[in-house]
Amino acid sequence: MKSVFTVAAKEFSDGLRNRWLLSITIIFALLSVGLTYFGSAVAGETGLTSTSTTVASLASLAVFLIPLIALLLSYDSFVGELESGTLLLLLTYPINKTQLLMGKFIGQGSIIALAILIGFGASGVILYAHTQQTEIITVFSLFIASAVMLGLSFIAIAFIISISVSEKSKAAGAALIVWFIFALIFDLGLLALLVGTEDGISQQSLTFLMMLNPADIFRLVNLAGLDSADVNGALAIAIRSSLSLTQLLCMLVVWVILPLILAITLFTKKRM
Repeated sequence: MKSVFTVAAKEFSDGLRNRWLLSITIIFALLSVGLTYFGSAVAGETGLTSTSTTVASLASLAVFLIPLIALLLSYDSFVGELESGTLLLLLTYPINKTQLLMGKFIGQGSIIALAILIGFGASGVILYAHTQQTEIITVFSLFIASAVMLGLSFIAIAFIISISVSEKSKAAGAALIVWFIFALIFDLGLLALLVGTEDGISQQSLTFLMMLNPADIFRLVNLAGLDSADVNGALAIAIRSSLSLTQLLCMLVVWVILPLILAITLFTKKRM
């Protein structure tokens, strides 16, 4: 385990040196605080928005932003170091491939987790300071925990990409395609199924399909307990499914574990 945490510490310090942590935190904080104060501007209202509106807005923002940042943070973790020759050098040390991958995962996961905690937590602090409602602590704790899991799942997916390709440029292109599919195309496909099929699709089928996308699971986790006025479309149908919050969180954890296991398997079998 010492080797794993040594690699993790190096990845985290590299993130600090490359200003990744600072940049991500500033982006999250500016957008989350902005939504907290101006989330209802389109309705002609100003000032602090309700907890329900704020979380709904933050979830809609995070579902696009967190996967993209996680993919950009990690897409070159292996192929980039392979091109530069540092990966082969690392493997000459007393550390196996699984330990190296887990160290990178923990280090890069810590970067995005800390950025999410500080950046999105700022909204929760502002709302709690003005309302003193203890419910805000629970709601934002769930939001931050699920957002971290969403980020970790896409870091693991980025590792799969980075291990599978031979060039850094290909990894960058594949990462953007993966983000485009999960963040945009997938939901458009669900909407096409809802509108295009004669009898539509059942609530159970829709919910099952949404489990194939960690971004949709993240939204379900955070929107399920909100005012229904803040939720519409396919999400409103899926939210009325029989899946509990615990089951949804477990599915999000699965989306972290399975890609990570696949990445470890590919990396251990990869010839350098």
